[in-house]
Amino acid sequence: MLRRVNRTDPPYVSPIMRVAGLPLHPIVVHAVVVLIPLAALGALLVAARPAWRRAYGVPTLVLAVAGLLSVPLATTSGNALAAEHGGHGSDALTLHMDRADRVLPTMLVFVVLLAAALWLGRRTDQSADPDAATGAPSGGTAVATRTTSTRLVPVLAVLAAVAGLVATWFVVLTGHAGATSVWGS
Repeated sequence: MLRRVNRTDPPYVSPIMRVAGLPLHPIVVHAVVVLIPLAALGALLVAARPAWRRAYGVPTLVLAVAGLLSVPLATTSGNALAAEHGGHGSDALTLHMDRADRVLPTMLVFVVLLAAALWLGRRTDQSADPDAATGAPSGGTAVATRTTSTRLVPVLAVLAAVAGLVATWFVVLTGHAGATSVWGS
């Protein structure tokens, strides 16, 4: 006969939140701590030069999306780990959890700005020679749109880099509070 497990008891942690018997949270946070700063560094390169945007844009976006996707896994596994140890005990743990809530929205802004800069940059690069794409002569509207896009791409790239740096800062603050909650001051 199967016994019903009371999932509200502190010792219960979903087997999904463990890897080889170890809590998933300390493992997953390494993805956040590595991917987000690397993506921010890539965004700085993308913002610095158009040639670097073309060379490093897609890999940077892949890192940013992977970092974004790792954040909910880190927070979910962290909540499970906190529940396993009886809830939101210390002030340092509460601070850690509060700071972690800032990472996801910042990463969403970062990924959207970076994707917009790369998409618009690619369109601008392709429209640099509109005759090659359509075979038709270019008109004044195409030139005006290209000029606006050309000015907007660096602005979006710089905003994306700033958002990446802010996300990295929140990751550092969150990690420091988490380490303090485990290891003390």
